Amino acid sequence: MRDFAHDEHRYAKPPEDQLKNRLTELEFEVTQHSATERPFNNKYWNHFEKGIYVDIVTGEPLFHSKDKFESSCGWPSFSKPIFKEAVKYLEDNTHHMHRIEVRSRIGDSHLGHVFDDGPDELGGMRYCINSAAIRFVPYEKLAEEHYEEFL
Repeated sequence: MRDFAHDEHRYAKPPEDQLKNRLTELEFEVTQHSATERPFNNKYWNHFEKGIYVDIVTGEPLFHSKDKFESSCGWPSFSKPIFKEAVKYLEDNTHHMHRIEVRSRIGDSHLGHVFDDGPDELGGMRYCINSAAIRFVPYEKLAEEHYEEFL
């Protein structure tokens, strides 16, 4: 498998004006202004089809469906990113809380937060991700969408 985690030339963040035209208002607010969508009222919180989840801004692979689990928090939850380098971490002290924000590496999209309350058998981490920050690519369309390395 080619190491797409380090292929910065394959993915690029479009200019802001293009993002405003391409993304919905919610997708733009979540990815560009660190907003949070409502729990249990988003596209992927209870979605468990086989495939991968990519950054809605750049298309960079972020999470694999095999690492997704039901957490009852109302947002998609993953035990780990698809590649360690696919995401970056920032301290977030907003809303009178101390959390670790998760952002996409190349697009710098706000994805959500990571917590240490995930299932022990999956490593103990819970990546709580906004559906508005990701796009699902079904297993059957991986080759068609040029993600054949995940087949």
